[in-house]
Amino acid sequence: MEFNQSSIAVGVFLVAYALIISEKIHRTVVALAGAVLVIMLGVLGQEQAIHHIDFNTLGLLVGMMVIVAITSETGLFSFLAIWAAKAVDGNPLRLMIVLCVITALASALLDNVTTVLLMVPVTLSITKQLDVNPIPYLISQIIASNVGGTATLIGDPPNIMIGSAVKELDFLAFVNNLAGISMIILIVNVVILALIYRKQLTTTAELSASIRSLDPREQITDPKLLKICLGVMALTITFFFLHQQLHLESATVAMFGAVLLILLAKKNTDHQLEKIFHKVEWVALLFFVGLFILVGGLVETGVITLLAQKSMELTAGNPVTTAMLILWLSAIASAFVDNIPFVATMIPLIKDMGVLGITNLEPLWWSLALGACLGGNGTLVGASANVIVAGLAAQAGHPISFVRFMLIGFPLTMLSVFIANIYIYLRYLS
Repeated sequence: MEFNQSSIAVGVFLVAYALIISEKIHRTVVALAGAVLVIMLGVLGQEQAIHHIDFNTLGLLVGMMVIVAITSETGLFSFLAIWAAKAVDGNPLRLMIVLCVITALASALLDNVTTVLLMVPVTLSITKQLDVNPIPYLISQIIASNVGGTATLIGDPPNIMIGSAVKELDFLAFVNNLAGISMIILIVNVVILALIYRKQLTTTAELSASIRSLDPREQITDPKLLKICLGVMALTITFFFLHQQLHLESATVAMFGAVLLILLAKKNTDHQLEKIFHKVEWVALLFFVGLFILVGGLVETGVITLLAQKSMELTAGNPVTTAMLILWLSAIASAFVDNIPFVATMIPLIKDMGVLGITNLEPLWWSLALGACLGGNGTLVGASANVIVAGLAAQAGHPISFVRFMLIGFPLTMLSVFIANIYIYLRYLS
């Protein structure tokens, strides 16, 4: 490891990390500035930098964002929210539980960032009609979105990154290994949230009746497009399950679904395409680009290998101790910093552990996925979905304070990770 280059790579990475946490400068600007610095200071050549960008992760995100952008035009998500409110007779507490379940399921099948963008405006609208405080709903939806997103390859950015980096871990592998435990953790979290908020969530009989009078079918603005969207989404998810047998990358499947939906929905004029691509989170995608290059600098200078060696020394190469270290370290770190940069750093580290002697890396990958995704619930800055919900809530005049969220989120995160710890040990290491 060359001292100068490794020092520059570590220095730029740590400064970028500190600025991302501080939120003084937008994290995308920080990541891109760091990436440019790493190249300009000679840590990476431009070709090397491009090589470290994971285009499979980017392609998967773009494809799913396009599918959701078109689907949102049908009114499907407003339909689901009003249907849920009617299903529970306008009862605020039961509504919170149902919205949590819908959010978790949508996060597993779409992704948690997209899900909260669609669910929060509808939640604010319904809580206004019921005259109840929306903050318990929004906090519970943040938690449900991160737990639900843990269940599948496409549900949460950390899982997308892990699945892209480890080809053996396909869509079905994530479902087989994470869906069951995610469901158990979701149930535990929702029960506790219901106990915490049960006295706050009350409304009048008149307001409940006003919700019951709404017709969810009126929310569907384009039934023909909805059928097309549901068909394409079903086909895309089927291909996710089969992508390894079909020898297709997950990004290819997502882009296939996106292009097919654009063609079938006849959204191929300049104006329509601009409208669709305007909804793609390009700022988030560029954040990924900068981050991949920053981590690439740590890989090329040998910093990641050194960290792997030190971790192996700390755990003496014991698979059980190593898995537990990764699980808890991932959870606590992801609570206080965005889980995306943390996972980007950990992926090459775990790969190096395989080279250094741990033969079965699978428990380590599932420990990283569970720790990073569940840890995102620890604080308001733990995951992208949290930041988006907080921003939307503040715009609507209902700010969620850092401390208020942490008092709920951090204990639930520690309990969730404890349950995940038992699961990892019993399933893979006992």
